[in-house]
Amino acid sequence: MNDSHEDRLARVALGRLGEPGDPRVSNLVSELGATRLYDHLAQQRDEGGLLDEVAARLATLDPEADLDRAARQGIRFVIPGDDEWPSQLDELDYCEALQDRAGAPLGLWARGPVRLNEVGNSIAVVGSRSATSYGADVAGELSARVVEKKVSVISGAAFGIDQAAHRGALAAGGGTIAVLACGVDRAYPAAHADLLRYIGEHGVVVSELAPGCAPTRLRFLARNRIIAGLARGSVVVEAAVRSGALNTANWTGRLNRFLMGVPGPVTSAPSAGVHQLIRTGAATLVTQAGEVLEVIGASGEALFEMPKAPEKARDRLSTRDAQVLDAVPVSKPAQADSIARTAGVGLVGARRSLDNLSGMGLVEVSQHGWRLSAVGRA
Repeated sequence: MNDSHEDRLARVALGRLGEPGDPRVSNLVSELGATRLYDHLAQQRDEGGLLDEVAARLATLDPEADLDRAARQGIRFVIPGDDEWPSQLDELDYCEALQDRAGAPLGLWARGPVRLNEVGNSIAVVGSRSATSYGADVAGELSARVVEKKVSVISGAAFGIDQAAHRGALAAGGGTIAVLACGVDRAYPAAHADLLRYIGEHGVVVSELAPGCAPTRLRFLARNRIIAGLARGSVVVEAAVRSGALNTANWTGRLNRFLMGVPGPVTSAPSAGVHQLIRTGAATLVTQAGEVLEVIGASGEALFEMPKAPEKARDRLSTRDAQVLDAVPVSKPAQADSIARTAGVGLVGARRSLDNLSGMGLVEVSQHGWRLSAVGRA
């Protein structure tokens, strides 16, 4: 058995023994290595106070059988050192713990054709499970537009914003990654079984939990650091002040990745958490895909053109010509001297401006004097 396979078996076993994101395990793996840590525990040698907690489970472990069962279901286990390992996750080892979760995952179980080392150019789109129609529409449209630019969308396959993000990306024919708080062989929520099946066929479904594992509140918190860790940046579309999406936002900040927020109506409780992120400067305000691409792109790579109102003929006028134009009557013609007095300019200057304005089609002249043309009135 080669060292790589031993390391893989040890990581499968350690994943079964403890909860994902346990900082004690992360620290011990960094210090001893996965193989040595697992051997010590198997030999009843306590490390970091773990033995008492895992002793009952040690005898039931069979990591080789876990890998075989997973392979029969089309599930692979990717670990650091593999060509497919997404190296951006390693930065989690240098982040301060959040809600007692920390560290890069021991490995990732994956189901789907997309390779994990290919998801570096990606954004996480997260938000409320109780999304409004506004939030769902924004998440879906934003996801659809970014995948058209070869940027993958990562989310957690939950109701609301997550679902809209995945569906938007898939509808545009782009890649999407679902990160679960349970085994990748399980559909959670159950209503998303078809969605997860489709992602598993066209994208990739990922979890640090072994197949068969059920979701828990703690595992959702651990899952959020994986979502943030895989992505170049995170977009929070809707999040109330106690939303789980703010946990993902917090991890994004700790990783020094790009954090963006989509504003909602100021009276909307589902957007209150996003507004707080924007107000404190933690998140950059974004409203559409072009702005997101500008934020995550290299300097000068995807510059977003600021929206402008259509240019009108009046916009090109000099101050003097605009002053005279404002003095020209709408319907009843007036002589040049009358227009000059109203505008507060000299007669010679007024006549020069009227000639300019006539050439632009903004005013018209008759034997009775000057008045605005149809273009000028518009």
